[in-house]
Amino acid sequence: MDNKDKSVIYGILGIYSLLVSWYYNHSIILLIIHYIFWPIYLLYELLTGHLSHDMWKTIPLSYFK
Repeated sequence: MDNKDKSVIYGILGIYSLLVSWYYNHSIILLIIHYIFWPIYLLYELLTGHLSHDMWKTIPLSYFK
C-alpha cells in the first residue's frame, strides 16, 4: 500500500467515527471532539462493546434507511 491508500482508509475511518458519535450522542460539540481524537474514540467504542453484536454495520445502515 502506498501513502494514498493509507490516507483514504484513514479518512473513511474518521467519517465512520462521526457516524458512530452522532448515533450515540446527537451532539455537535462531541462530534467535533470525537473527530479530532477519532482513533482513540473508535478504540474506546470497540473496548466498551458499543460496536459489538453487529452494531458496527447497523449504525452506518441506519443513516440510509
